[in-house]
Amino acid sequence: MAQLYFRYSTMNAGKSTEILKIAHNYEEQNKKVLLFTPAIDDRYGKGKITSRMGFQRDAVIFYSNTDVYKKAEEVRPDCILIDEGQFLTREQVIHLTHIVDRLNIPVIVYGLKNDYRNHLFSGSEALLLFSDKIEEVKAVCWHCHKKATMLIKFKDGKPVNEGPQIELGGNDKYVSVCRRCYSEKLELK
Repeated sequence: MAQLYFRYSTMNAGKSTEILKIAHNYEEQNKKVLLFTPAIDDRYGKGKITSRMGFQRDAVIFYSNTDVYKKAEEVRPDCILIDEGQFLTREQVIHLTHIVDRLNIPVIVYGLKNDYRNHLFSGSEALLLFSDKIEEVKAVCWHCHKKATMLIKFKDGKPVNEGPQIELGGNDKYVSVCRRCYSEKLELK
C-alpha cells in the first residue's frame, strides 16, 4: 500500500543524500523513479539534486504551477522522490495524496519544516497535515551536541531573524542549531 512520507530536518542532515540513495536502490532493482526538485533552488544548477557530499543527479524541475499528478500519470514510476518539499504548494501536496491514493505510487518528500524565523514553510505545513508518515531526520547543533531543530541565518556575520522567508544559501548563510542555542544567539527573551 503506497503512502505519502514527509521526512524533515534542518540543513546538513543528509536529506539530499538520502534521496539519491533511495533512487539508486530502486534503480538497482530495475524499478523506475521520478525525482523532483524546485526551480527556485539552482545553487548547483537547475534541475539537479545535489548532496553536500558531492553526489548529484538530474531531476524534473517543479514550479508552483507544475501538475505533479499529471507527470506521475505520464511516467508511472515505482516511486516518486521530492527534494526541498517546503517549496511545494498546498495544491501540489494534495496532488501527491492523489498519486498515492489513486495511482498507488509511494511518494517520499524531504525538506525543511521551519525557516530561520522559526515559521513553517507553507509546503511543509501542508505536508504535516496530509502525510501518512512524518519522520524527522536528525541533525546536530552547530554550537553544541544537542539535536538541531532550528536554523540561524547570518547577515554580515551577525545572526538575524527578520527578512524574506526564502533566501537560498548554505553554511555561508545558515547554521542548524538546537532551541537553546537559537535563543541564546538571537538573544530572545
